[in-house]
Amino acid sequence: MSDLTGKTALVTGASRGLGKGIALALAEKGADVIVNYFNDPAEADAVSNEIKSRFGRKSYTVKADVSSADEVSAMFEEISEKSSRLDILVNNAGTSRAQNIFETSEADWDFILNTNLKSVFLCSKEAMEIMKKQNYGRIISISSVVAHRGAIHGHVHYAATKSGILGFTRTLARTAAPFGITVNSVAPGIIETELLEKTHGAEGVKKLASDVPLGLGKPRDIGMATAFLASEDAHYITGITLDVNGGMFPH
Repeated sequence: MSDLTGKTALVTGASRGLGKGIALALAEKGADVIVNYFNDPAEADAVSNEIKSRFGRKSYTVKADVSSADEVSAMFEEISEKSSRLDILVNNAGTSRAQNIFETSEADWDFILNTNLKSVFLCSKEAMEIMKKQNYGRIISISSVVAHRGAIHGHVHYAATKSGILGFTRTLARTAAPFGITVNSVAPGIIETELLEKTHGAEGVKKLASDVPLGLGKPRDIGMATAFLASEDAHYITGITLDVNGGMFPH
């Protein structure tokens, strides 16, 4: 199931958290993985090295601020030089700030939208050019359960970006289909990551977990869902959002 042998994937924001879990899951299923990072080369190297040593796959890191058009362009130029093809793009890079609308400045709003949503546009646009020539590709963007139900305590900028990903996905899927490219999204629920702890605190995380029938998810849970959508098992699935939330928001 979900065999990705011979495929090359790029995962943005892959040095930790969900991105790391996704990168490792893709490698476990057979893909070579390009690890994008922005701030911490040591963490990115650790992920890349684990992919090579644990799964025997090819891997390298590439630094880029995926909210910057110039840096995204340079990243894809580097990928084109180092890799013969790009089969899978996972738009994972994202962040949030523990703010309600009264605390959110215009600069805060712009930062979250650029990091979480503009990056999806920039990376998908570059990947589409490569995948169109191949007549094959998989673009998967990481949304969130808050795209469906809204964030409960503030985070209006984060929720707006994750909802935006759903509309972007549905629309791009129609453009991409004639070129053999599928475009889907994954909407995680409450997943144990550094970002969750940072934005909600230990007590906040405990309270969130109490509302999830299956308990907190792990990054690997999101990774395996992503691997499925990237595989031939999902070749006739496009424009959808796969909800992976432990039953906290079934619909």
